[in-house]
Amino acid sequence: MAIKIIRSGRKSLSLSVDDELNVVVRAPYNTNDALINDFVSKNSQWISKAIERKKAYLGRVNIADNEVESLIRQAKDIIPKRVDYFSSIMNIYPTGIKITKAKKRFGSCNQKNSLCFSCFLMQYPLEAVDYVVVHELAHIRHHNHSAEFYSLIRRYMPDYKQREKLLKEPK
Repeated sequence: MAIKIIRSGRKSLSLSVDDELNVVVRAPYNTNDALINDFVSKNSQWISKAIERKKAYLGRVNIADNEVESLIRQAKDIIPKRVDYFSSIMNIYPTGIKITKAKKRFGSCNQKNSLCFSCFLMQYPLEAVDYVVVHELAHIRHHNHSAEFYSLIRRYMPDYKQREKLLKEPK
């Protein structure tokens, strides 16, 4: 397991796993190597799980072009219907919907309240797709991840945390 250390003006340590399955430690400039090694050691269980999640994720997004095209067709068929359904319930309407091949996020909402959804979302259960739809619709009201934002999601999807977990499960 390779470890990359990135020092910057940040105030705390953080861990992530990149697409090459390297462990990335972000640290303040003045953090000594012993503290970083201790941080990595104490988080070894998290690192193992994160590597497995990343492998599963890479298996989902690194697929043949014909499979991607199939996912795009599915997404164009399913996602607008789910957006219409939840829009009517929530009384929140996007200005547009776009299906993309985004690999780093399942959905997004821009400042003009247009929603984008990744075709790779089609590899997950409908409950997870619905969560992403409600999440992005909630961004039309709250362009942040505030308590009010999550309160809005909870109002229409009380089990959203379980649905969100589906997006993190291996294939």
